[in-house]
Amino acid sequence: MDSDEVDRLVAAWRRERPDVDVEPLEVLSRVSRLARHLDLARREAFGRHELEPWEFDVLAALRRAGDPYVLSPGDLVKQNLVSSGTITNRLDRLETRGLLKREQDPNDRRGVRVQLTPTGREVVDSSLDDLLAQERAILSTLTTAQQRDLAHTLRDLVIPFDNPVE
Repeated sequence: MDSDEVDRLVAAWRRERPDVDVEPLEVLSRVSRLARHLDLARREAFGRHELEPWEFDVLAALRRAGDPYVLSPGDLVKQNLVSSGTITNRLDRLETRGLLKREQDPNDRRGVRVQLTPTGREVVDSSLDDLLAQERAILSTLTTAQQRDLAHTLRDLVIPFDNPVE
């Protein structure tokens, strides 16, 4: 079996600190390194469409909402895990580019609805296609069964963060 950078750093820690259990590094250092590679792949895929990752995230949330591709700013805050001030700034920038528009909520005089424009839909759809091509390439060394097992294992690891017990 080939070794990777994590194997080397774990071996060094075991040599230098045999008194501590460095086993978590075997998994989480790899997850961390993979996250950096995924971030680079995302930036490359989105860069082809002149999007930043955060721009894709906002547009993707609207696209996933289904026709007519409308969400409230509050829904976008929840889905993007950012503050309301941050989402306002992001919506301003995306609206200026013609990728979304804001309109008054017909059911609430004080409310605003955010809608994906046809141009925004084209950009997010083509960006998603490029992202999926990048991600398929990254996963190509794993069998379909390995990918499924990894997805289940990672879900088990992420659930406590996504659904904290209160």
